[in-house]
Amino acid sequence: MKKIIVTGCNGQLGKAVNVKYANNSDLELINTDVAELDITNIDDVMKMVREVKPYAVINCAAHTAVDKCETDIDNAYKINAIGPRNLSIAATETGAKMIHISTDYVFDGNAVKPYIEFDRPNPQGVYGRTKLAGENFVKEFSDKHFIIRTAWLYGDGKNFVKTMLKLAESHEEVNVVGDQTGSPTSTEVLADIIDNLLFTDNYGVFHGTCEGMCSWADFAEEIFRLAGKHVKVNHITTEEYPTPTKRPAYSVLENYMLKLTSGYVAKEWKSAIKSYIDTYIK
Repeated sequence: MKKIIVTGCNGQLGKAVNVKYANNSDLELINTDVAELDITNIDDVMKMVREVKPYAVINCAAHTAVDKCETDIDNAYKINAIGPRNLSIAATETGAKMIHISTDYVFDGNAVKPYIEFDRPNPQGVYGRTKLAGENFVKEFSDKHFIIRTAWLYGDGKNFVKTMLKLAESHEEVNVVGDQTGSPTSTEVLADIIDNLLFTDNYGVFHGTCEGMCSWADFAEEIFRLAGKHVKVNHITTEEYPTPTKRPAYSVLENYMLKLTSGYVAKEWKSAIKSYIDTYIK
């Protein structure tokens, strides 16, 4: 039986990975979150990984509060950079594969066509810089790694979809940014992408998002339509909704490496959000 350590098991993606492998009798998931494993402590990480001797480590843990990262800089680097470094060192020592989840924020968001894995990163904020540092550590210290960049993620937990549906309970109209473009991605799709890579030797950097693109306002309209909510969406500009962190204006990721190396094509974003709402909302 293959053992797999999952960090950040209580987050949206951690939960989705557990659902994905719930009925797989060939795998044993060792679920950890902050209470069970402090990934920022190299000694704790080495001890656990040596004891478990996993087939793979799936790192779903991250400091994802983008705005908070701007002031909580030390913790952002600890969790998003040092943590992946520690896990990679331990994985290599024990011969385990390393799956690390990264983000569209490693790019500057100024593109006019989807980013591919061969484009040069240029993060604009602390979150993006710490996540890129994590990527670089994984490349440096793990000899069998999959780095998967994703974006606009939603699943079982706090997310944009739940926020919009909560607003629909008390609002007839909402203001949503309409000049930022990306690919809404369900954790179910991302867990499927992880599964597509996990048992292969197809190592490297990958983009892992749903196919297609839209703005946040377009996304909100589709959520309301599918959930049967009659809420008007006012498309506003980024300037009208200021945040501490500069959001990428365009952060569409193309799953180019998956297509080149395995022919894998992810589910289209509208299909994925329909599945999500049918499963979790209705």
